[in-house]
Amino acid sequence: MDVIITPTKLKGNVVIPPSKSIAHRAIICACLARGKSIVSNVALSDDIVATIECMRNLGAQIDIKDGVLEIEGGAERITSDLTFDCKESGSTLRFILPIALALNDGKNTFVGRGKLGERPMAIYRDICKEQGIEYVDNSLLNANHLLDLSVKGELKSCEFHVDGGVSSQFITGLLFALPLLGRDSKIVIEGQLQSVGYLHLTMSALKDFGIDISYDRGVFYVKGGQQYVARDYYVEGDYSQVAFYEVANYLGSQVDMQGLNTDSLQGDKVIVDFVRKLKSSDKSKKLTFDGSNCPDIIPVFSLACCLRQGRTDIINVSRLKIKECDRLSATAQELGKLGANITQGEDFLSIEGVDKLQGCVVDSHGDHRMAMMLAIAATVADGEVTILGAQSVSKSYPNFFDHFVSLGGKIICRN
Repeated sequence: MDVIITPTKLKGNVVIPPSKSIAHRAIICACLARGKSIVSNVALSDDIVATIECMRNLGAQIDIKDGVLEIEGGAERITSDLTFDCKESGSTLRFILPIALALNDGKNTFVGRGKLGERPMAIYRDICKEQGIEYVDNSLLNANHLLDLSVKGELKSCEFHVDGGVSSQFITGLLFALPLLGRDSKIVIEGQLQSVGYLHLTMSALKDFGIDISYDRGVFYVKGGQQYVARDYYVEGDYSQVAFYEVANYLGSQVDMQGLNTDSLQGDKVIVDFVRKLKSSDKSKKLTFDGSNCPDIIPVFSLACCLRQGRTDIINVSRLKIKECDRLSATAQELGKLGANITQGEDFLSIEGVDKLQGCVVDSHGDHRMAMMLAIAATVADGEVTILGAQSVSKSYPNFFDHFVSLGGKIICRN
C-alpha cells in the first residue's frame, strides 16, 4: 500500500499504543510461568503475533480478546521438531532461540521474511559451537536471504561471554532461558554495553514474574532451577511511538498523548529530553546527540533536526544499519529527497538545518519506522508526499494511519 499525504498539522488526543518491547517480555515470562497470567493492553502487531505463535509452539495456551491475553504457561521439556515463524521480528528470533534450546530436545527451525535472515546471529552461533549444539544457518543460501536457521541440542549452564556492542536482544534471550537450567550461570559482557534501557525492561519483567537475577560490573549472575510465577500484567504506552508525536509537536502540531508512564524505564523515553534540548538550544550552536541507546527513535528525531536552524550531529548510530532496513542510509536518503541537508557517515548523521521540506515520492524501504517518520515529515512539506510501502507500519503500529487521520491528517491510500 502507498499513501499520498496532503500537508496539514495534526491536532487532538491520541492514546499511545502499548509498548511492543514490554509486551514481548511480559508474554514470554507469562508463558514460562506455571498457572494463569493475564497480560492486558497488548497491541497485536506483526512482531507480537510472531512471539505469541512461537510461545504456543512451546506449549503455552494463549487466548486473546480485545487486547487481553489469558495465558496458561509452563516450562516443561518436550521432544518435538518445531518450526518457529518469526515473521520479520528480530526480537522474537533472538528471544525464543535460547528458550527453545532450554526446553526442546528436538530440532528447532526458525523461519522469517524480509531482512531477518541477514540480521547478525554470530553470538548464538558461537555459543552453540562451544556447547556442541547443532547450528545450521542456510539463510544466505536461498535467493532472497530469507531466514532458514535450525538448532538442536541442550543449552547448558556455564559462563557466557557476550559482545555488548552488537544487540542487547541476545542478552535478553539468555536471561529468559538460563533460570530454567539446572545450575547457575553467568553472562560476562565484553566491550561497551549498548541499548541498556532494553535490558532494564528485561530485568524488570523477570523480577515481576519471580526471577532473581543480579548484575554487577558487567556480569549478570543467574541462579538455575528457578520457576517463573504467574501474575497479571498491564503493558504501558510505548515511548518509541511517542517519538513520532513529540517530533510532530516540535514541528507545529498539537497532539496530546495519553496512556504513558512518566516513570517508565524505556530507553526511548529520552526522546522527550532530546526534543526539549532542540527547543531550548541556541540556533547558532552545534548540538550533538548520542543515539547508541535509543536507535529506534533516530530516524524521526533526525527529521526534527533537519528543520532546526544550525548544525546537529547524531553519533554512535551504526546499529541502524542492521534493522529492518539499513536505517542509517535510508534516513539520509529519504530525508534528502525531501530537501534536507543531511550527510551520512559510518557511525553518524550530520545535519544542517533547512527552512522547509518539499513534496515528493519517498520510499519506506519496507520499514515501519521509516514509513511513520515520513508521514510526520509530510505534515510540514511544501506539497504532497507519496510514501511507497506504507503498509509496513503493521509491524509495530497497525492503526498508525487511523490515528493519523483522527488527528486531522489528510491521506489517500493507493493499493
